Amino acid sequence: MKDVIRKADVLIEALPYIKAFHGKVVVVKYGGSALDNEQIRLGVLEDLTFMSYVGMRPVLVHGGGPEISKRMRGAGKKVEFVNGIRVTDAETVRMVDEAMAELNQQLVRELRQVGAQAEGISGKQEGLITVRKFAGSQDLGFVGEIVSIHDAVLRRLFERQIIPVVSPLGVDGTGQIYNVNADQSACALAGALRAEKFVLLTNVQGILRDPADSGSLISTLTETEVEDLLRRKVIQEGMIPKVRAAIDALNVGVRKAHILDAKLPHGLLLEIFTVSGIGTEIVRGEAASRASESPKGRERGASATTGRGASAKRSGAGKTSHA
Repeated sequence: MKDVIRKADVLIEALPYIKAFHGKVVVVKYGGSALDNEQIRLGVLEDLTFMSYVGMRPVLVHGGGPEISKRMRGAGKKVEFVNGIRVTDAETVRMVDEAMAELNQQLVRELRQVGAQAEGISGKQEGLITVRKFAGSQDLGFVGEIVSIHDAVLRRLFERQIIPVVSPLGVDGTGQIYNVNADQSACALAGALRAEKFVLLTNVQGILRDPADSGSLISTLTETEVEDLLRRKVIQEGMIPKVRAAIDALNVGVRKAHILDAKLPHGLLLEIFTVSGIGTEIVRGEAASRASESPKGRERGASATTGRGASAKRSGAGKTSHA
């Protein structure tokens, strides 16, 4: 009986968030090695399905880097990155297009299998993502820099309670296809859709005060605090572009950005629908953050530098609010 009551408590805890986020857009970027694991992948898709059924408007933007690299090596091509951006010649952009299309179809099929209505769309379709050639110090080939987002195509899917599954490709004014960074594509889509949340699913818990200590997860950060952590090199390597994308999302109108571990079972639901959450949220300005998110108020809201508002529940889970 206690287990049954505990399940009811979980549902009641989620109720204020379900009400608060009804009709709100949540853009989720999911890629990397976690996308290759079927058990992890199906858990994420179940979470998206739940979100859709309770009235939220999730958008899934997927990566595909490991599969693209695999195809390139199989064709005898060199896999090369410059500052984290894949060098993309004409043959590679064709491989990117093919790999993304196959992965997109797979995700749509699996979403439907777990009960969702879903439809795949590439950024190159219907002018969804318009780009220009990326202008860096080195010519990276067919790498696109986002110019505009035509979000009407996604809003039409929302009206039919369909989850859009987006491949991060873009086209220029001539119709030329370009490879586009998936994090930046998701960020731009979140901004255009005025998303309530932008979620980056990664292979780590979130932002750690000490990368060697899994118990040092920082629950809530402001943009200023993130910049301080970057300056002090607390945030390093692969987390840097994730954090930059999160800040970019806030700067284009997204209310909150979240970074969490895709490997945690039903991590999306735990982050969005529970008091304590399980990842790192990044907010603008003075962060009393999670305390103001729902009608009930979240216990989790603490500034990483002040430590105010840390809940007993969060502390018990081994989290910290101090950077």
